[in-house]
Amino acid sequence: MSDGGGGGQHLLRRNSNFRALLVSSTSGVLGNAVAAVALPIIAAVELQASNFEVAALAGMTFLPWLVLGLVIGVWVDRLPRKPVMMSALLVRVVVLGLLPLGYWLGFLSTPLLFATAFVAGTASVFFQLADAALVQQAVTPDELIEGNGLITGSGAAADAAGRAAAGWLTTIAGASNTLLVQLGASIVSLVAVQRLDVREVVAPPSRQPILREMADGLRYTFSTAPLRALLFNAALWNLGGNIAASLLVLLVLRSVGESEVWLGMLLAAASLGGAVGGITAQSMGDRFGTGPLWRWSMVPGVLGYASLLLLSPGWGMLWGVAGMFVMGASVSWNIVVGSSFRQRVCPPGMMGRLGAASRTVSWGMLALASLAAGILAETIGIRAGVLTGVVIACMAPLVALLGPLRGIRRLEDLAPAPTPELDDGVPSAAPRDAA
Repeated sequence: MSDGGGGGQHLLRRNSNFRALLVSSTSGVLGNAVAAVALPIIAAVELQASNFEVAALAGMTFLPWLVLGLVIGVWVDRLPRKPVMMSALLVRVVVLGLLPLGYWLGFLSTPLLFATAFVAGTASVFFQLADAALVQQAVTPDELIEGNGLITGSGAAADAAGRAAAGWLTTIAGASNTLLVQLGASIVSLVAVQRLDVREVVAPPSRQPILREMADGLRYTFSTAPLRALLFNAALWNLGGNIAASLLVLLVLRSVGESEVWLGMLLAAASLGGAVGGITAQSMGDRFGTGPLWRWSMVPGVLGYASLLLLSPGWGMLWGVAGMFVMGASVSWNIVVGSSFRQRVCPPGMMGRLGAASRTVSWGMLALASLAAGILAETIGIRAGVLTGVVIACMAPLVALLGPLRGIRRLEDLAPAPTPELDDGVPSAAPRDAA
C-alpha cells in the first residue's frame, strides 16, 4: 500500500512507489505515442501500403488483447508484477529496434511491420495488466481517483508531446528513425520500474486448470450491473471511436491532402485534452459525482470525433484540433472513473484476471475496429468510414445514460467492503448491483 500516511501532502510527495509508477507509465506512453504516429506513416509513406493495410496496422497492437488477454491475465495474477513489467519492456526495446535496423539495412517490409506491432502489443498486455495491479497496491482505496487522474493526465500530456514530436520528426528524419525515441523512452520506463519497492499481493499457487481461472475472470467481469455497464460502455466506444481513429492517417494524408505535421497536431490535441481530463477528474467527480461524470463524459466525446468530418485543407483543420481536444478530455474522465471503480472493488489476487477479461472485450474491439476501418476505407471510402465510426460510438453514451447506473451519483457507494479472500479463485465479494 501507500508508503506514507500523507496528512496534507500531495500524493506525489508522500508516496515514492506511486512516483516510480507515474514515471514508468508516462515514459511508456511517450514512447507508445511516437510509435502510434510512426508505424502507420512507415506503412503509408515508406512502404506505400494499401489503405486496408494502413488502417489494419493499428489493430495489430490491440489484437493480442483479443486472442491472448485472458491467459496473460492469469499469469499476471500468478507472478510478481515487477519482473513481468521489466521483461515486457525489454521485449519492446528489442522488437521495435528491428524497424529502424531494417530501414538502414534494407529488409524493412510490411509483414515485418505487422509482426513487430503484434509482438510489441503482446508485451504491452503483460505490462499494462501488471501496472494496473501495482497501482492498486501502491495507493490506498481513497487515493485511487487522485492517483489514476494523475497517471491519466501525465500520460495524456506525454502522449501529446510524443505525437506532436513524432509528426515533426517523421518529416525531417523519417518515420523509421523516429522510433529511436520510443526505444529511449522504454529504457527510462525500465529504470523507473526497477526502483519500485511494493509488497506485492500475488494469488497463491493454484492447482486449477488455466482455463478455469480464465473463466473466473470472465465470470467476475460480467457478475454485476456496475461492471457490465462499464464494460459495454467502453466496448462500444472503442469499436466506434477506433474506426474513426484508424482512418485518421488516411483522412489527413490522402483525403484532405495535408502533411504529417497537421496529423501530429490533431493527435496532440486529443492528448492535451486527455491531460486536462485526467488532472480535473478528481475535482469533477467531487463536484458533480462520479456517476454523472461517467454517464455524460462520452457525449462531448462523440461530438469531438464528429468534428473530423469537417476537416479541410489549411485553417479548416482547426475544427478537428478543437474536436479532438474535447474528445480527449471526455475519454479521460470516463477512464479515470471506470478504472478507479474496478480497482476499488477487485481483490488484489484477482486484478490481473479482471483487467484481462474487461480489456479482452473492450480493447479487443480496438483490433476489430481497425480491421473494419480498413474494409470501410476500401468499400465506401475514408470519410464515409469515419461517419460509420461516429454513429457506432453514439451507442456508448446511450448505454451509460439509459442503463442500470443512470440514477447513481457516486459509483464508489456501490463497492462492497474490500476483502482479499478468494474461494476457488473467485472473489468472495463483488460490487453490488445498482438499485
